Order: sequence, then structure tokens, then C-alpha cells
Amino acid sequence: MIILSKKIFKYIMLVSTMVTVLGLAFVIGILSHSFQHQLMNELKKEAAYISRGVEAAGTDYLDQLNNVDSRITYVDESGKVLYDNEADVESMENHGHRKEIREAELTGEGEDERMSSTLSKKTIYYAIRLENGNVLRVSGTQDSALALVWQLVPSLLGVLFLILVLSAVFASRLSGRVVEPLNNLDLEHPEEINVYEEVEPLISKIYRQNRQIRLQLEAARRQQKEFSIITENMQEGLLVIDRYTMVLSGNSSVGKLLKVNEIRTGESVYLLNRSEEFRGVVEQVLEGNHEDKILRLDGSDIQVIANPVIRENKTEGAVILLVDVTEKVEREQLRREFSANVSHELKTPLTSISGFAEIMQDGFVKDEDVKVFAGRIYKEAQRLIRLVGDVIRISRLDEGGLPYQWEKLDLYSLTHDIFSTLHEAAGKQEVHMYMEGGSTVLETVPTIMEEVLYNVCDNAIKYNHQGGEVFVRLKDEGDVVRVNVRDTGIGIPKEDQERIFERFYRVDKSHSKEIGGTGLGLSIVKHGVKTLNGRLWLKSEPGQGTEIIMEFPKHHMENKEAAE
Repeated sequence: MIILSKKIFKYIMLVSTMVTVLGLAFVIGILSHSFQHQLMNELKKEAAYISRGVEAAGTDYLDQLNNVDSRITYVDESGKVLYDNEADVESMENHGHRKEIREAELTGEGEDERMSSTLSKKTIYYAIRLENGNVLRVSGTQDSALALVWQLVPSLLGVLFLILVLSAVFASRLSGRVVEPLNNLDLEHPEEINVYEEVEPLISKIYRQNRQIRLQLEAARRQQKEFSIITENMQEGLLVIDRYTMVLSGNSSVGKLLKVNEIRTGESVYLLNRSEEFRGVVEQVLEGNHEDKILRLDGSDIQVIANPVIRENKTEGAVILLVDVTEKVEREQLRREFSANVSHELKTPLTSISGFAEIMQDGFVKDEDVKVFAGRIYKEAQRLIRLVGDVIRISRLDEGGLPYQWEKLDLYSLTHDIFSTLHEAAGKQEVHMYMEGGSTVLETVPTIMEEVLYNVCDNAIKYNHQGGEVFVRLKDEGDVVRVNVRDTGIGIPKEDQERIFERFYRVDKSHSKEIGGTGLGLSIVKHGVKTLNGRLWLKSEPGQGTEIIMEFPKHHMENKEAAE
């Protein structure tokens, strides 16, 4: 209500000031006009008086004039200035075009007012035609009128000040009386309000509207909160844009998927990603088309599902859903590659088995060679069995989410058992195996851990030199257990190290075939380490051997959270 009181005060003061100023301006205008009219009459009398002297004595009469306040100009019929009491006639331009001169030549007299080019003041001109056809012009400035107004300024300012003071007092008291009842209004109980009758309907309406607005705001806040909770907990990115591509809303997942720090509403969606593919999807959906595409954005495969928002057959905007399908795409690619590789790897031993069996069936094998061919068939069958076994292991690890049984396990004992299992294979290669460390207990899945360590150690033996060495070191480092498996074998070239854990990838294909490798051993290791929540990396130099380093958490995460 203080604001209302101030407004009433301001309006009263404004009206008072405007009325006062306009009144004074009207008075000054009347005085100025009156003085101008008076000045013109004086100029006419003066011109009539001087014209009679000029007609009688010529320009000599003008030279005899003294103490004349007006400017006198005498012009012949051609407009040439013959006399001027304030300027050199030789330097003056032709005056035949001046308005008052032309009117005097036509009608006998002429009037005009303008800013003088020589005096730079507003000047009033009066011209009269003499009997000889020449024109006598008399002019005067408004200086005397302005002086008169200036003399009145102190009085006018005093009157203005007095009026403003009285207006301020009146406005202050009036605004206070008007606003005071309104200051005591209780909008929460409008039935108790007894104020201006004119205001009561408005008060009731305001109360009803306020109540309705509060209810609507509470519902809107509740819905917004629920919507925000839902969208912010979505892994998918959700964008809402208008017809002009401006972002209306977007959850935090949009920033994560598109790798932007902040989603700003009111900015173009094109600022989030400037790729042509993304722009094309947005343009299509704003044209009213449903879009569902997988785009490569910032190194990730993002599925963009866009639906237009249509109202009255007109596209008003769009809802865009962003889903990270990078892993899905990679898995699909791996599945295709895996299927192709498995088919190829299965085909080779089966072809060999089928060929040897066909030769034996047709009787082309001597009795003494049957044993040799049977041995080859057995060798290929064993290779096939190993391949199928490794494929099954890979498939089980890929499935994930299986209820693995996590147990406490001593890695030292497990490694010792694996050494015993591989003793014969190491003996054939004359590879010496060494183990460092003591009892190291951790929570793990024994079957998977056994497959991981077995494949790493088996690989270290297979790809070692005759008479080489294999070192396994176990180290407890607090929250993790580190396992280092180092060999003195053939090593891995640097360009192959990033791909060595891929399925069916072999560095030395001829050597792998010779030792019966399936190309899945290290892939099983990679998936096993991942399943056990571990880390895996390697160091290798061609001709100097390879070292594979694995780190495993000592405690299973679910058990740790349950304990906490």
C-alpha cells in the first residue's frame, strides 16, 4: 500500500505541476503574442512615418535619422538594397525574393517573421511600397518581449513554488486518507472487510483468484518435482524443444551423452551438437516426421528417437530421446565377428577330420598308416573340443548377471594347483616355473579365477622359448591383490598389444596352430578379470618376453556395502 500511496502522491503532484506549467505557458504565450502584435503596430506606424520622409527627401532623409531602434532597409524595384542602417549595402544580397518584399510590391504592404541570417535572432519584418515603386522595410527583434518575460520569471517561479508546496501538502494528506483503509485489508478473511463499496467486489475476486492460483501453483510444483525426479534419474537423455529449435527443458543425462557442461533453456538445440546428422534429425522432426536413428556423436553411438509435438495439425515442437547404444553396437559387431570366426575355426578341424575319415573309408590308407590317420583325427577332434569349450566359457562370461558364488580363496594355493596341472606341458617345453609371495586371501569366484590364472600361465608356457622361464608373483597391496605373470618368451610387437585380448586374434598364427591354440585364451582372461571387477594390462618386448599384470579387489563390492 505504500507504493499505492506514493503513486497517488505522484499523480496529484504531476497533475498540479502540469496544470501550473501549462497555465504559465499559456500566460507567457498570450503576453508574447500581445507584445508581438504591439511591436508590429509600432513598426507599421514607424514605416508610415519614414515613408513620407523618404518620398519627400529621398535617401538623404534616411541618412538624417538618428536614435532609431528599428532596422531600416530601402530596396528598389529590382530587389537591390539602396540603404540599410545596420549593414553595408554593397555586401548585401538581392532582397527581391524576400516574402515581405514580394507582398509589398504586389499589395502595397507585406509582413514576415524569421530568423535573420545576419542577426541570428527572430525578427519581425514590415514592408511598404512607396509611390516610386521602391520598398521601405522596417524590422524589429523580440528582445524587448523576451526581456519583459524575463522580468516576470522571479515572480512566476515564486508562484510555481508556492503552488507545488500546496499541492504536495494536499497530495500527501489525500493519498494517506485514501490508502489508510486499504492498508488494513485482510485478504485471508474477505468477509470481514468493510471498506469502500467500490472495492469490495474486487477484493473478493482477488481472494478467489489468489486461492485458485495457490492451489494451481502447489499442484504445478508437485508435478514439476515428480517430473524432475523421474527425468533426472533416467539414464536416457530427454530433450524438449519448440518449433524454433530452442531448448525448453533437458535432463542431466543429455549433457553426459552429448558431452556438454550445461543445458541452457532458451538456446538453440544445435549448440549441443553441431554435426550434420544431428541437425538433419532435428529438421526432420520439426517438419512433422518421426525419426529413429543411431548417430555417431562425439565418439559414442547414440540412438536418437525424435517425435514431433503436433497441435491443430501444426508442429509446435519436438520431444527427443537420446540413448547410449555404444555397448550394444559394439556387442553386435563383436557377435558378428565372433560368429564368423567361430565358423571359420570350426570349419578347419572338421574339414580335416572329414578328409581323413573319407580317405580311410575309401580304403586309400594302408593298414600300417591307419594309426597315423587316426592320430590326426584325434588331434583335430581335441582341437575342436578345446575350441568348443573356450566358446562356451566366453559365452558364459558374456552373459553376465549370473549368480556367481563369491567365496574366500587363497591365490597362493590356487596358483600352486595350476602349476601342478601345467607341470607336464611345461616339461615338454622345458619351461621352468617359479612362484613368489605367500598366502593371499581374497573374495572371488573360484571357477572364474582359476580359468583366468590357468589361461595366463598356459599362454606363458605355450609362447615361451625352449628352456624358458615363467614367474608368477602374488602381492597383497591392502585393498587389492596384484598378480604378475612374466615369461621369457617370444614377446608381443607393440602394434599387436592393443588387440591381443580380442577373440581369435593371434600374433603368430603359425606358432598358434602348431601348439593348438584357439585364440580365445586371453579373451577369456579379459572377460574373467572384468567379471571379477579387476584391472588388466601388459608389458611386452619382442624377443624379451611378456608380463601380464592383474589387480583384483580383496572384497566383493556387494558384501562390502552390506557390511557398511
